Amino acid sequence: MEQHDATAAAVTPEQVGLSFLTLAHTLREQVDRHMTATAGLSLSRTKVLQALAAHGALHQAELATVLGQAPRSVTQILEGLERLGMVSRTSHAEDRRRKSVDLTDVGRTALAAAEEAGTGALRRFFGTLTAEQLTDLTGLLTRVETVSEGGDTG
Repeated sequence: MEQHDATAAAVTPEQVGLSFLTLAHTLREQVDRHMTATAGLSLSRTKVLQALAAHGALHQAELATVLGQAPRSVTQILEGLERLGMVSRTSHAEDRRRKSVDLTDVGRTALAAAEEAGTGALRRFFGTLTAEQLTDLTGLLTRVETVSEGGDTG
């Protein structure tokens, strides 16, 4: 027990933070690869479809805002999704440069498959934890998230 205490005392917030960032990056890549291989949709494309499913048809600029991404990045993703028949884009009647984007039935089906693949990958990683460990991890992540959002730092 003393050795565990000594090891724990030697760990710094910076070390834990770097480990967390590395792990988060690795998990995101693995989930993305699994979703792409299993369902044919990357995580970024899935997020676009999820936003449309949650909000309904949106103008491209609104969609970019919802996703917190640059409009140009969203346009590139939408072009690929449109080619696959997963979204439809229509020009605004008065401003033809302004496009409205909507999810198609093909997109809904692909989204369901991608979400199932993503859920499976996450279960593989976090399903090894006990209920108590999941609760502890959730509490710790919530604490870090609160600080990251400018909340309680004490």
